[in-house]
This record gives sequence, C-alpha cells and structure tokens, in this order.
Amino acid sequence: MDESEKEAPKAPEEPKDEALLEMKRISRRSFTWGGLAIGLTYAGFHYLHKMGTETDDTLPWLFRRGLQFNEGVNQRLYSSQRLSPTFTDKDITEARTNGDIGLGDDFDPASWKLKVEGGAMPLVLALKDIEALPRQEFVAELKCIEGWSFFVKWAGVRLSDFMAKYPPAGKVDYVGMATPDEQYYVGLDMPAAVHPQTLLCFEMNGQPLALEHGAPLRLAIPHKYGVKNIKRIGVIRYQNVRPKDYWAEQGYDWYAGL
Repeated sequence: MDESEKEAPKAPEEPKDEALLEMKRISRRSFTWGGLAIGLTYAGFHYLHKMGTETDDTLPWLFRRGLQFNEGVNQRLYSSQRLSPTFTDKDITEARTNGDIGLGDDFDPASWKLKVEGGAMPLVLALKDIEALPRQEFVAELKCIEGWSFFVKWAGVRLSDFMAKYPPAGKVDYVGMATPDEQYYVGLDMPAAVHPQTLLCFEMNGQPLALEHGAPLRLAIPHKYGVKNIKRIGVIRYQNVRPKDYWAEQGYDWYAGL
C-alpha cells in the first residue's frame, strides 16, 4: 500500500459520559443562579411592600423616602420671591373639569358657610366676608399630576390676607382645608399658604365659579399640582400637625410642588 493511501490518525473522541456530565453541571448551575435571582427579587419586593404596609402609608417605604427627599429639596429652594409664570387673557384656554370628590349633587351654594378652626375663636364666615378683602387676579397655568394643563384666570383674595384678617390663635406650621362633607382634604405648609400667589378664589375667567369648578370658593395655588387646588372649601384649619391629604393617602406626594 502506498504511503499516501494511509489514513491520517484520528483524534481520540471525548467520552460521551464526560460530555453529558458537563452539560448536567452547567444546567444545574444555571438553574441554581436563576432560582437565586428570582428568590432575591421576590424577597426584595416583599420587603419593600411589607415596609410600606407596616405604617398607615399605602406607598412602599423606599418610594416614600424618595418623595420625602424631593420634598426636602423643594422646601430648601422655596421662596415667596419665586413666582409662577403669569400670562395674559389671550392665553386663557378651555378649562378642563377633573375631580369631583367632595362635590356632591345635594349641595346648595346659597347655604354655604366657611368654618375656620384653630383661630382665637371658632368662626363661620359668608362669601361676602371673603370678598371684602383685597382682590387679586392673575392668569396662570393649572397643571394636573396626570400630565395635562390649561391656562385660567383666577380672581379672589390672598390666603395670607385672609389669615391676617382671621389669624390663628398662635404660631402654627400648617393650614388644612376640606370640603363641607370632609370627603376631600389637602394640607399646606405655612410657606406655601402665605405665598403671594396662593388665592382663595371665587371667580374663574371673569365669572363666578361654576359648581364643577368648586363654587363658591376654591384654592388656586399655581406652584402646586392640581391635586392641591381644592374645590368647594368648607373648612380651613390652622394646626401644628401636618394635615392629612387625600391623594397623599393614596400614595402620591404630600408636598406636590412644581
């Protein structure tokens, strides 16, 4: 036989048993790491959820801490000299109706009264008492936390002027507000309450407030999201404990600053 006709020697084949064993080892390792990752993810989610439910808050603890951090930054930057942009009448856009909590159909505007709590003595005021204070008006953008906005002309009185006329009994840190039926409620820290653009409003776009927009009295606070612009105010409370806030109880930011 010619040398060229001889077959080249074949490389030894890897034993099939060893290859199968290695494949099994890789599969077990992948399964173990995959299971560990799933377990850690579940444990982390369960921990965050448990931290949120151990308090009265509906938001997981870590997310609430994030909102509180943002609130602290906003408060440090906050100033009565920082005003929200204002516009002209030609910038007014069609008003959107949103939110009807606390706006029951059985409401009679003619019987409306405003209760003031936390003052030197309990007060019950009529709309004419509020309209007697210095009038303020401006066109501003109302921004909803859902992402939409419109431009509106507000007219009313500064909350700071109201507080000067009907002051708290002593030094207080917060102002709480609620609808007459207490179904909707918001809280303001004092710097926000006395900001020059924080108004108790009784007119919108040159007309008395419509029922769906909070007649006869609502809050206009353009440096806060719309959730703070409470409609149909029935109670104003001066207090030193942070007031409860409807949407904060649902997991939103209590401060709601822009």
